[in-house]
Amino acid sequence: MGFRLANVEGRAVLVEGGDFFDLEATSEGFFRPDPMEAYRRWAELSALAPGLTSGTPTGALADVELGPPVPRPQKCFAVGLNYQSHADEAGLDVPAVPLVFTKFPSCLVGPTADVELRSDGCDYEGELVVVIGTGGKDIAKADAWSHVAGLTIGQDISDRPAQFAASPPHFDLAKSFDTFGPMGPFVVSVDQFDNPDDLRIVVDVNNETRQNDSTARMIFDVPTLISYLSRITTLLPGDVIFTGTPDGIGLAQGKLLADGDVITTKIEGIGSMTNRCVRVSDYVEAAN
Repeated sequence: MGFRLANVEGRAVLVEGGDFFDLEATSEGFFRPDPMEAYRRWAELSALAPGLTSGTPTGALADVELGPPVPRPQKCFAVGLNYQSHADEAGLDVPAVPLVFTKFPSCLVGPTADVELRSDGCDYEGELVVVIGTGGKDIAKADAWSHVAGLTIGQDISDRPAQFAASPPHFDLAKSFDTFGPMGPFVVSVDQFDNPDDLRIVVDVNNETRQNDSTARMIFDVPTLISYLSRITTLLPGDVIFTGTPDGIGLAQGKLLADGDVITTKIEGIGSMTNRCVRVSDYVEAAN
């Protein structure tokens, strides 16, 4: 049972060790190549995946560049101040209900993509990302995990000058610049984890550990987030939720991102992403 799903040149692939299997080819057309269809049919995929990775691999992961495993979600949510340690370092009160904003899906890129910096005030935020499988409305907390196709890693990159250019802050715009949503490397089905509520997340910048915590320390856990969001809007297959970041962000440490910095984000049971920062044009100058 279960699967590890990735995106190679826009095609859904199953991952086994260091190899990948094109989903359409190995299923003899039972699944189409679009990764988004895999989330609409995630229960079938979970049941059939072990048999689909027993033949000859399509190729080696080392030879390809992965795209975002969820390339076109209808909705991309993110949650702020969802760890007590992060609220403390920001000097802010813990919200009474989840503090939810959106990242535009156009910001999503793959697990090795460059992050394009457009100011000297950009920041990293490593996060667990939930991918919805079975959609629904008014989902009970007790049923929430059964609606999850899988989990992946995300970086909620933030341009702090853009974020605090207005009051209240521009969370959505500042966190939705192109390339500000690295995701991957795979979506791993929930049944592959011993305890999906307790996963270690570590973020290194230039080999210096900046963030190191467990998702068990979320203020609002995954079932709470799913239940809360589904009371407001119907969740659909392939929707994603960036679940918040622990303490250790660059703004709090005076260590914002610069040209050439390398961000490595790891979550146990999923893998790691490595994203290089590249300073490009200044968005303020462009706006003027």
